[in-house]
Amino acid sequence: MKTKIQDKFKALFKEEGDFYMSSGRINLIGEHTDYNGGYVFPGAINFGIMAEIKPNGTDKVKVFSIDRDEYVEFYLTEESLPEQHWPKYIYGVCREILKRGGKVEGFNAVFAGDVPLGAGLSSSAALESTFAYALNEIFNGGSIDKFELARIGQSTEHNYCGVKCGIMDQFASLFGKEGSLIRLDCKTGEYKYFPFHPKGYRLVLIDTCVKHLLADSAYNKRRESCERAAEAIRKNHPEVEFLSDAKRVWLDEVRGEITEEDFIRAEYVIGEVQRVLDVCDALERDDYETVGEMMYQTHFGLSHLYEVSCEELDFLNKLARKCEVTGSRVMGGGFGGCTINLVKDELYDRFIETAVEKFKEQFGHEPKIYNVVISDGARKL
Repeated sequence: MKTKIQDKFKALFKEEGDFYMSSGRINLIGEHTDYNGGYVFPGAINFGIMAEIKPNGTDKVKVFSIDRDEYVEFYLTEESLPEQHWPKYIYGVCREILKRGGKVEGFNAVFAGDVPLGAGLSSSAALESTFAYALNEIFNGGSIDKFELARIGQSTEHNYCGVKCGIMDQFASLFGKEGSLIRLDCKTGEYKYFPFHPKGYRLVLIDTCVKHLLADSAYNKRRESCERAAEAIRKNHPEVEFLSDAKRVWLDEVRGEITEEDFIRAEYVIGEVQRVLDVCDALERDDYETVGEMMYQTHFGLSHLYEVSCEELDFLNKLARKCEVTGSRVMGGGFGGCTINLVKDELYDRFIETAVEKFKEQFGHEPKIYNVVISDGARKL
């Protein structure tokens, strides 16, 4: 990847720049908890976005995407939003830095990535984090702290790309550390690293290669359900700012005041917040069996209570149980994408073989397989 970028940069700009990289991410557990003020438990992975960047002494940004085979130029002014989708991520990062009083001037860039698109591994956050980290180093001497860089990426999604995401993806891309997962409290911003060296196990993603169209509207509906449940609980317990602050018994108190749908959505979220804490405790004991069981419980909740799974994901989850996989669940927003699986080394080959064969038999196409390793986040190479 680096050689390809280097060759293109030299051909386009007749010079050399500096290399920066940021990673995609997985989330071991803690799904749909971020916008409810709860915990998430992500880590950066061994797939990412790499860019070569150099200031060009003008007020214009010139960028080439190797994966799209497209070249774009734009100014840094407020009215210069690019028409194509992918440059909006870079333009948005520039604008958000400038809005915060940071400095950005014209630059040349070429980038490429190996984060699988559409698999829920946050290629967009990796792109934002690569450029946020690089522009902070190049133009601001690294003076913007990493948490603010994550907010810059999040604001880019909100203000320029139309996605009202939480902070987890950008946070993981920027704070990722090899061999560690990170428990992030999405309400307070407090975080803690937990060593993740599952000896005798592998983490593997199985990508259904499907994305069902109801995802965006359904996501917003789930969020509204959670907000209504939190509001009802708040009348009895004013300290409940987010649903994650609520105890399960407090939810039971308002069962007659909210719809059954809102109740089961909230039931899932409150349970999931606790599962993140249980997984952290289990990891400190190297108890991967408990970690795996919590993953299965999360899948059950996402499928039956939050109802964001789909036939393909449920099929893979049941198959994992049959193959004695330690843990398996849908990862990400749902309605398609991947399952994340914690598999014992000795069961790995047979599980993958069975999953590919049975899935193709059932759905007419093979799933994609991604072996992931917990890696470093944003950095200069």
